[in-house]
Amino acid sequence: MVKISIIIPVYNCEKYLKKCLDSLINQTLKEIEIILVNDGSTDESVKIAETYTDSRIKLINKENGGQSSARNRGLEIACGEYIGFIDSDDWVDLDYFEKLYNTSVKYNADIAMADFIRTGTKKHKIRLNLSQEIVYETIEDKIKVANALKEGCIWNKIYKKEILDNLRFTEGMFFEDGPFTIKALFNSDKLVTVPSTYYYYYQNPSSTVKTMDKKKREDKQQSKREILDFIKSNNIKVKDKSYWAIKQKYSCFGLNYATIYESIQSKKLALFGVIPLITIGE
Repeated sequence: MVKISIIIPVYNCEKYLKKCLDSLINQTLKEIEIILVNDGSTDESVKIAETYTDSRIKLINKENGGQSSARNRGLEIACGEYIGFIDSDDWVDLDYFEKLYNTSVKYNADIAMADFIRTGTKKHKIRLNLSQEIVYETIEDKIKVANALKEGCIWNKIYKKEILDNLRFTEGMFFEDGPFTIKALFNSDKLVTVPSTYYYYYQNPSSTVKTMDKKKREDKQQSKREILDFIKSNNIKVKDKSYWAIKQKYSCFGLNYATIYESIQSKKLALFGVIPLITIGE
């Protein structure tokens, strides 16, 4: 029985893929499948993947469609009891999936969450500082402990497959992790934290957040709007003014002269990007 299906989008990651795969094939939990979705790579990534003879590795080739498309393709074929996601330039502790799986089973949790460490900079920073195994059941508590409004990442968790059955990533969109994470947390009955095991997030200088352009900036705002709309439509009790999204911009001759931001119950107006913002409704 496959206990965890691990989905990895692969796109031009020849510098990092081996370290990622080595951390997976040597996991102490052996009942895993490793789904590599090659998203039209043009470098040596596929050749590197093909050097691995581990029967648990499944290499799927597809035309380039973006990270969301690759993850969705992996979800289509995954057969594990749980689903995990890893980016191809990241890696995990060798007992990472065993700890997550065993803790999830112990508490009958739909999601098990580990801590993660940012690498690739001079400072390696632990982001969540989890210290105990604790079960969270309300959506508000799950959002808070996962820091999901700020760190809306999917990859430091495993998810019971059934809570993802009707959930997919928005294809063609950057910053798609945030809405997916909030919806997965909402679909779950229990989330359990797993201390002292780590996902290592490499701060790649060519990553999405480090190479912002107009499309990515627009997608980032669209992601924030989707999260805000989901919170409001499902009456999730998030503290007002804890999360803002741009709802409307007013421009003339290419100059943005006014921006309306919205939170859970409040709105505010920025004129020509001037701070502080003017509150226009609560």
